[in-house]
Amino acid sequence: MSYFKIGRQAFIAAVAAIGLAGPASADGHQVLDSIHFLIPGGAGGGWDGTARGTGEALTEAGLVGTASYENMSGGGGGKAIGYLIENADSNHGTLMVNSTPIVIRSLTGVFPHNFRDLTLVSGTIGDYAAIVVGKDSPVNSMADLLAAFDANPNDTAIGGGSVPGGMDHLVAAMVMEAAGKDALSVKYIPYDAGGKAMAALLSGEIAALSTGFSEAVDLAGAGEVKIIGVTAPERVGAAPDAMTMKEQGIDTTFVNWRGFFAAPGLPDEMKAKYQDAIAKMYDTSEWEKVRARNGWVNIHNSGDDFLAFLENQEKVIGDLMKKLGFL
Repeated sequence: MSYFKIGRQAFIAAVAAIGLAGPASADGHQVLDSIHFLIPGGAGGGWDGTARGTGEALTEAGLVGTASYENMSGGGGGKAIGYLIENADSNHGTLMVNSTPIVIRSLTGVFPHNFRDLTLVSGTIGDYAAIVVGKDSPVNSMADLLAAFDANPNDTAIGGGSVPGGMDHLVAAMVMEAAGKDALSVKYIPYDAGGKAMAALLSGEIAALSTGFSEAVDLAGAGEVKIIGVTAPERVGAAPDAMTMKEQGIDTTFVNWRGFFAAPGLPDEMKAKYQDAIAKMYDTSEWEKVRARNGWVNIHNSGDDFLAFLENQEKVIGDLMKKLGFL
């Protein structure tokens, strides 16, 4: 059994333990005039898709008047976090998207801040991970990738849109470990955004790409990649032909949460409006359209529940990374 499976089980247990309440009913009334989304990575990545998809649902459902977006890459997400903290007073209208890496990167010291330095607004979704290869690659399954790795590990690099020791790296290492390989022998090449990682895959610089399932679905739909493995427990409707890792004899599952944070010191009234808008979003057809299109899992928690969840995941991820030698 892989440590990823242990992490997945702990993830589900944490969600159940903190009693994630269902969303309030959408009443069609506008909650906020506008939201500015701060995205800590470049275009084409999972954070980008989550922020833009959430903004699309909120505005089209009439819960928010307008949504704007700002990509701020750098430091594995640290640049955007630092910016939000350093300019807190002028960023009360801003929501920053983030995910499991905010836990990982603070543990590894990639940046000095962590989720406790921000205002926790709401966890919103889960996104499975996937391994993909280029459309013209001779690799068509995880068995093919493992065979190529056995033949020449150095020429079977796996890339990702996160820093070494980050989420995409952790996924690649855990999948390979679950397949019986030495996780630390996997050659991982980091890129600052999903778009750059995709370009590297298409150019042959890397043999495979570790990425979020929603990103993989978009790329596969465009005919640019083949999804050779998904970390879901069962096949996902957004890509029903994509085999799970478990189907291929690799006993591992994992889901990466994504959610929203605001600047420290955000007034309680403003935080409540953000949380109200997001809660009401879940009952709208506009959100269901976005969710289904991306293959996301609804995982909603707000405020103190979000904090309890993150503190639990910090412990779970920290233990996993120590076992793998990342800490």
